[in-house]
Amino acid sequence: DVLVRAARPDDVPLLEAMLREAATWRPGSTDADRAAALLNPITARYVEGWGRPGDVGVVAETGGRPIGAAWYRRFTPAAPAYGFVAADTPELAIAVAVPHRGRGVGTALLEALVAAARTAGEPALSLSVEAGNPARVLYERVGFRQVCGDRDGATLRLVLNPPHA
Repeated sequence: DVLVRAARPDDVPLLEAMLREAATWRPGSTDADRAAALLNPITARYVEGWGRPGDVGVVAETGGRPIGAAWYRRFTPAAPAYGFVAADTPELAIAVAVPHRGRGVGTALLEALVAAARTAGEPALSLSVEAGNPARVLYERVGFRQVCGDRDGATLRLVLNPPHA
């Protein structure tokens, strides 16, 4: 059984580990690749100073052990992350530990995070996905749509609470 709970301030090491997983999703990634992932200043933005106002996340656990996480936070035009679309649109990161992929954990995490964002009144969520990443199918199934991209990857957005006309 998988339990999805709200992320807590003491989950920062888990978020860092999951960010390394997300950054090194390709088969053949090494421990050195994972260790270097957070040395990239843009990648590190997803976890640096986690817990600031507006940071929201969920954690998947089985048997009391964390196996995945999804979270979002806002970025600015001056310091964007990879899937930045606007200052009022939080960007999400998500990862599931390799042995637990393909079992619905990512879906449970993403649906819980989308529900939290909708409840919080967020207008939309965005994310970036590299070309060839099989997780894109999950994102599109939940309703994310491409807003820009190239042969290396794409930025996707999910409209949650559209402005009233």
